[in-house]
Amino acid sequence: MVQFGNSVALLRDKEFSALAGTAFARSQAYSTLLIALALYAGDFGTTGTVEGLFGTAFAVVQLLIVLPLGRKIDTSNAKHWLLLGLAVNAVVFFGFMLVESATHVILVRVLQGVGASILWITGSTVVGTIAPDDQNGRWLGSYNQVAALSSLAGDVVGGYLLFAEGYTFTYVVLTAVTILAFVLVLVNLRDDPGGGAENDAGGGVATLKALLDLPMIRALVVFRLAFSVGKMAVIIFLPILARTEFGTTAFAIGWILAGGKLTKSVTQGYVGDLSDRVGNKEYFVVAGALLYGLGTALIPFSYYFEGTIDPVRFAAFGGEQVLGGAFFSLFTAYMVLGVADSIRLPASMSLFVEEGERYDSVASAMSLRSISWKVGQVAGPVGIGAIKQYVSTSAAFYTAAGFIIVASGVFWVVFRRASARDAALADLEDADPADD
Repeated sequence: MVQFGNSVALLRDKEFSALAGTAFARSQAYSTLLIALALYAGDFGTTGTVEGLFGTAFAVVQLLIVLPLGRKIDTSNAKHWLLLGLAVNAVVFFGFMLVESATHVILVRVLQGVGASILWITGSTVVGTIAPDDQNGRWLGSYNQVAALSSLAGDVVGGYLLFAEGYTFTYVVLTAVTILAFVLVLVNLRDDPGGGAENDAGGGVATLKALLDLPMIRALVVFRLAFSVGKMAVIIFLPILARTEFGTTAFAIGWILAGGKLTKSVTQGYVGDLSDRVGNKEYFVVAGALLYGLGTALIPFSYYFEGTIDPVRFAAFGGEQVLGGAFFSLFTAYMVLGVADSIRLPASMSLFVEEGERYDSVASAMSLRSISWKVGQVAGPVGIGAIKQYVSTSAAFYTAAGFIIVASGVFWVVFRRASARDAALADLEDADPADD
């Protein structure tokens, strides 16, 4: 049986540890800033539509740069791009120290989107490229596992720092972590880890078209277009729901998010190994997505449990902490979402890497993966935010769950039809006319 320790053992590899450092810095910052966004929503009295722009601003710049960025990563030195992404993130934290309005938050989120895109695409590409051929699932699953643990740290430690120390000190700590990751990459990662400086074939229009001709890539791209709408609603609006509807503190919000990150960090490496051994990774994608839809539909039940479960009160951090029924309801829902992501993510990433390797264009495949997400990530937060503002918060989350369920069905139908059609074409090509 695959053990959790197998994933931890990869950290002995200096190059993997350097890449894991970038994942740690990126994910910790992302999670901490999501809690900060909930606080900003309360500070500035924002509407649902403006709250949606917190997510859209982050995504829209990524939508514009992700394909040319994939091309550059495929054909240049990926190490330099990782260092650049970390430097951009350091500037982002300084920008957040200066915000004084919701408009400022939106503008800094645009810059954060640039840094996050560089780190996500480059890091995933390099991990998939330098991993042994038969261990893509393990390496990518373990890489995501580190990101999940970091995200957990962002929820718990970042939430505490925002609660106890405020914005500025929290951003100083995030900057220090980013500088440490910068040093690890500079010292431990080989120069030109993906061989991009010698590769002039990947990432062009012809390559992207060729990738989209693959049935698995087509199915995954269509799936992510719809799935991203639902998931981004959860990522943006669940912390805001906890803060604005139930008055949950930043520290308690961090613990809500930690429930999902805990299950995600513990199980993702194992599921990555499992998907390598079992195969049929499309089943993992569908199962994880359906479970994520269920978890999303559980979020509105927080209104019911807030008045049903007696609050838990205890003294900590210089005052009384109160955890009401909504806290426990949201904590449980996010744990379900963490298990769902553990099932889906390693298989999805591994499929993109495997398909991209057919054309020596892993970064381009990951760019398609990213851009398909960004389309929904741009439209989703504003659309779901409008439903939250003009209909109800519950309706917004049920709509998000509906997008996720539909995405699962669409993925399965597109993949099965495309596979059957391509198999039929292959049979025709293999037929010998002389036998007719």
